[in-house]
Amino acid sequence: MGAGRFLKHVFAPPALTRRRFSPESERDIASAIAAAEQRSSGEIRLAVETALSLRDLWSGKPPRERAAEVFAQLRVWDTELRNGVLIYVLMADRDVEIVADRGAAARISLTEWESVCRLIEGHFQAGRFREGAVAGVDEVGRLLEREFSASRVHGKPDRDELPNQPTLL
Repeated sequence: MGAGRFLKHVFAPPALTRRRFSPESERDIASAIAAAEQRSSGEIRLAVETALSLRDLWSGKPPRERAAEVFAQLRVWDTELRNGVLIYVLMADRDVEIVADRGAAARISLTEWESVCRLIEGHFQAGRFREGAVAGVDEVGRLLEREFSASRVHGKPDRDELPNQPTLL
């Protein structure tokens, strides 16, 4: 583990993350998630983590691995059609990862998920955290709508299976 990464994580202020994702921003993001989920049977979660724990840092845990853990912790896999998607943000590393359940991963390419990550990261680099999160949710929603259109759910009304509120870890 590099000293630079260690210092970024140890001195990452959770208060700054809370300012960047204010209650108003969280409401806007939750509304964007609800709107995106109206157009498909997919489920979207957004989790923002300020920094890794010292144990995870010491072991050199990459953001992708932590995102997979958060995917499991938030039970994003627990959807009927296996089309839950986690947008994971690790603020200290300035990294965005998308973890999609099997159903969504089978239909949407890794290149498309990576494109959404870069879109969000571009907004974040410019200091537009709310806008970046909403743009990412909208784009994930568009991909899910293409593959899991709400009109394709046969004989059952779609239900909201996961919370729409962003999670600040």
